[in-house]
Amino acid sequence: MVERYRRAGYVTSRSVAEAMMKVPREEFMDPSDREYAYYDQPFPIPGDGRQTISAPYMYPCTYESLSLGPGTRFLEVGAGSGYGAALARELVGAEGLVVALEINSDTYEFARDNLKRTGYDDVVLVLGDGSLGHLERAPYEAVSVTASTPAVPPPLLEQLASPGRLIAPVGGMDLYGQDLMLIEKDEGGAVKERCLMKVAYVPLTGEHGWQRR
Repeated sequence: MVERYRRAGYVTSRSVAEAMMKVPREEFMDPSDREYAYYDQPFPIPGDGRQTISAPYMYPCTYESLSLGPGTRFLEVGAGSGYGAALARELVGAEGLVVALEINSDTYEFARDNLKRTGYDDVVLVLGDGSLGHLERAPYEAVSVTASTPAVPPPLLEQLASPGRLIAPVGGMDLYGQDLMLIEKDEGGAVKERCLMKVAYVPLTGEHGWQRR
């Protein structure tokens, strides 16, 4: 899989390649789907019927753009299976921080069990509304939103460090999907953004998402 993604240009750094080689994706899948762990598609995980573990190529697309590296303080909105948090933990190292937020209690339990079983229990996993971020451990130098949102939630921009980078799929749930937006904040707090690619994610739930709780 990693070699495939290298050839496609999704994996461009040695650190991302090594992280993807080290983290066993099958351990973050529903047991009935584990034989398909390295297929290029999303698969369902426990939750309310919409949660998925994203297609594996989306993780290098996100983490290469965020430039995750040793010491990075990283916030993930939508922990899902926990796979993304495990990859991020490998990338930021012992001196970094990974905080992963999950709003669905069943999905949260699934991620918690997966992370503990695979030795990534130092990830700070929080049950709550990811669209509000996690002010307690802010600011974050990198933020990844793993569900589609009508706009980047203001609390996430506020909790983004200067400088810092944020990635979010922005747009509706129509046929055309969403724009995967990279937002960069400079040292003075000025923000610029650009679209990386078209994607199709499940909707973000929460105060600043498509559906409130």
